[in-house]
Amino acid sequence: MGMAGAPVDMGRRRLLASGAITVGFSLLPAAAMAQKAAGGKAAAPSSTPAAAAPAAKPPAPPKLPGSLASTPMLDAWIRLEATGHVTVCTGKAELGTGVRTAFIQIAAEQLDVAPSAITLITADTARTPNEGYTAGSHSLADSGTAILNAAAQARDLLLDAAAIQLSVARDTLRTEGGQVLAADGRRLAYGAAVAGLDLHRAAAPVSPLKDPRQFQVIGRPWPRVDIPGKVAGGPSYVQDMRLPGMLHARVVRQPSYGARLVSLDDAAVRALPGVVQVVRDGSYLAVVARDEWQAIVAMRALAAAARWEETASLPAAADIHAYLMRLPAREIQVADTRAGTAPAGRRFTARYTKPYLTHGSIGPSCALAQFVDGQLTVWTHTQGVFPLRGGLAEMLGLPPERVRCIHVEGAGCYGHNGADDVAADAALIARAVPGQPVRVQWMREQEHTWEPSGPAMVTDVAATLDAGGNIVDWDYQVWSNSHNQRIDNAGRLMPTWALARPFTPAPPKPIPMPEGGGDRNSIPLYDLPRMRVLHHFLPDMPLRVSAMRSLGAYMNVFTIESFMDELALAAKADPVQFRLRHLKAPRARAVVELAARQFGWPAPGPRAPGHGVGFAFAQYKNLMAYMALAVELDVQRESGAVRVRRVVAAVDCGQIVNPDGVRNQIEGGILQSFSWTLHEQLRFDRRRVDSYDWSTYPILRFSGVPERVEVHLIDQPGLPFLGAGEAAQGPASAALANALADATGRRLRDTPLGGDRLREGAA
Repeated sequence: MGMAGAPVDMGRRRLLASGAITVGFSLLPAAAMAQKAAGGKAAAPSSTPAAAAPAAKPPAPPKLPGSLASTPMLDAWIRLEATGHVTVCTGKAELGTGVRTAFIQIAAEQLDVAPSAITLITADTARTPNEGYTAGSHSLADSGTAILNAAAQARDLLLDAAAIQLSVARDTLRTEGGQVLAADGRRLAYGAAVAGLDLHRAAAPVSPLKDPRQFQVIGRPWPRVDIPGKVAGGPSYVQDMRLPGMLHARVVRQPSYGARLVSLDDAAVRALPGVVQVVRDGSYLAVVARDEWQAIVAMRALAAAARWEETASLPAAADIHAYLMRLPAREIQVADTRAGTAPAGRRFTARYTKPYLTHGSIGPSCALAQFVDGQLTVWTHTQGVFPLRGGLAEMLGLPPERVRCIHVEGAGCYGHNGADDVAADAALIARAVPGQPVRVQWMREQEHTWEPSGPAMVTDVAATLDAGGNIVDWDYQVWSNSHNQRIDNAGRLMPTWALARPFTPAPPKPIPMPEGGGDRNSIPLYDLPRMRVLHHFLPDMPLRVSAMRSLGAYMNVFTIESFMDELALAAKADPVQFRLRHLKAPRARAVVELAARQFGWPAPGPRAPGHGVGFAFAQYKNLMAYMALAVELDVQRESGAVRVRRVVAAVDCGQIVNPDGVRNQIEGGILQSFSWTLHEQLRFDRRRVDSYDWSTYPILRFSGVPERVEVHLIDQPGLPFLGAGEAAQGPASAALANALADATGRRLRDTPLGGDRLREGAA
């Protein structure tokens, strides 16, 4: 599986005469590296008199594309062996989105090699570039763009080297199948061409990219490299890893926030079969055993032997949104284009709410760690190996270079779930039993009750329609906690809160726009003459929260697109035509028109009672993929049960690498959004989180999956990659809500919309 491996010697920076491009890294500024690559020398001290005119400020160096801007050396991304085998490195992690396959396609296309000839190394602090977190639909835009350009420049340098070896003009050569071909029929394999070539050089701002019309791999369906093992039940996830001599551990988690361990009699637990050690540090409690079942039995016994003092006081769940609005807020003016007197017209207002949501990862969080001679290695499904390394190093008092984090896929997650926390568990326990690898897996109730949830939110929106039914004023407000409590310091790792010397989490900070956190997608893409958008950022967090797929975009698009339907109804306009009336951007209009056309909007003729259709549109973050979709559904008036008959979506994500991969992401995003919107809500009392399993936190079942989902793609060859992994979350929720309103004649604004709320609305 390639899950374990010897640490790489990072001191080996230059290409040797062995015919291999090696991987290396540099943190030098791009301009300095460009000078070094060009053989430049530092300027001699000037003898100009003080009265002389100051030298003109040198122009800023051109920005490198994608993640080359932060890791500009070509050999950090591409390695070519004398055998012709290619290794590509990325700091991004495979989270089930198919980026592993897409990156291989990109490199294969630009290098002119078969995808099967490429090995991809993902997110490893000892082997790959530091690309921060795999989040925000940035993988293709950042890492894919870097690989695209690095591969193209590497191929160009191979042609230069081959021209010298073959003593021919550079422009008479071409590449094909991992070889350089000369006009006279001679061929030079890449492995031979690379001999003597040094790729430890800064990337250029402009790359000799292939003409998109010549693409043979990019833009075509390609089998996902990770699917066969998953379908066949092979070892695919960190949960599947087994290392020689591995021990198993389980943690006894505090029963509530801030609970303190006041007494423990663990003698009987230590005597249980297979128990190796009981680990205690303040209120942090864990047990290590020879096999997994022994660890579980010992954990249950240890939990029964522990006595806790609980002091947590949570707000009333029924009052949570009013409670949030009463909290101290940092007011952030996201947008304000108002000028002069507000125009006259009909004024409409609405409030929408969202509860706390859990990630609901199908596989509980898991990590492996081994502590040997002061060196920690962790195998983890974190979304950020480098930030995690920093947090673990601080937690253990180690230099970061003594900690290695290796990403291994986890069984299900989009966002900040328990992956980092369980890695901290594994590190703490491995330190207590040095020399042996330790596997830690959370129990289901720990996953549900301790992972960071997606924040509850409140949105208020008001708009004015003129006599012609046009929006002439827009006022939007959103109340939300932070959507990013990722690992800025050791205190963001939840297990450190229980230690005898606990760590304090770094204070929450808003994410600046245009990316945004709670205010992500709070600015409508529509052309509105007057607009104000205000973000009430709430630093105090009643429940532990952090990033969840699409962050605030899910709620903001749900609100904006639900309200657009409400305004269309008030204006007596067709919802699609009402949107197009306020939408000028050509690519935005194209997805709206394509989705409507493929759906057959508007549905002809009268509809049966309980039958409804809905439409929605957004561009994720107003930066990434454009998406529009239409939904057709039935609601049973007696039970409130929802049957989604058909979903038709249109997507523009720029240059498409793998059409099947894009469709997979859009289809999965639609289903997940439907689950959130109809069913999901984290429940809690005044002391503890009560949603501890699938019965107390219901999700969409197979019986609720739409009968048909169509995804129509607009390819844009040669244009930048636009991330599509989170494009569906907001539009899918709003289209569903709009279809429910159409079917029942009643607008529901508080998610989840299913259950009692929908029964009341359908009655």
